[in-house]
Amino acid sequence: MYEVLEDFAQTNNLRETSPGLKLFIGLASILLCVSSPGPVAPLLVAASMSAAVLALAKIPARFYAKLLLVPVSFAAMSIVVILFITGGGAVLLEVPGLPLAITADGANLALLLLARVFGGMCSLYFIALTTPMTEIFDLLRKLRVPAVLIDLAMLTYRFIFILIEEAGQIYRSQVMRLGYRRFRESVHSFGMLAGALFIRTWESGESLVLAMDARCYDGKLGIPSDSRPVSVPALAGGLLYLSAVLGVSVSTGGVVLV
Repeated sequence: MYEVLEDFAQTNNLRETSPGLKLFIGLASILLCVSSPGPVAPLLVAASMSAAVLALAKIPARFYAKLLLVPVSFAAMSIVVILFITGGGAVLLEVPGLPLAITADGANLALLLLARVFGGMCSLYFIALTTPMTEIFDLLRKLRVPAVLIDLAMLTYRFIFILIEEAGQIYRSQVMRLGYRRFRESVHSFGMLAGALFIRTWESGESLVLAMDARCYDGKLGIPSDSRPVSVPALAGGLLYLSAVLGVSVSTGGVVLV
């Protein structure tokens, strides 16, 4: 899935839009979501970012829905706990035989957290699906971020794909040999997978170091630069959008939905 996500970042319809503008809009939307006192603004961000990803970037709806299921499922489990541990307000639902109840304050807090998570993740996926990581690294370099941090981030990002690829190959090999047929065999196979993955990743790292030395590595990784200036209409549209979200957040801050 990670490789497919990077493929979409390279081929989407917003590929030629300035990466600085996309990163600014995405990060600003995340900040507006997590700081909003009400759920209306984060839901507006989620709807607008999803529309931009689906309608403008032309990302397939099914793939986008699968991405959203991961954070929403984790948020849903957390919200169930918040519903029952947060007191205050009118009682909306009681669990028969147990000292558990859902109150109005708990429902409002759970809805606010779900809206924040949903809006923030839609903004994050907007960045991930429309902006390649090489452009983000180039922006960090232009912002004078220390080169050692950028190099470390680039190597970490590269080895994520190596880990996923190696783990997938080992797991498929074990499944073909019925390594996960019973629980005891599954535990043994998983231990072997972890050990083999560590060794293969170590070997891949050494091979990478040798390849870098063979190419006269001087302690600094090169980053391809592709400067695309921000157009005035695009910048004005982005600022107008963020202003509208901020206005909605301020005007609906005290709104209680339950």
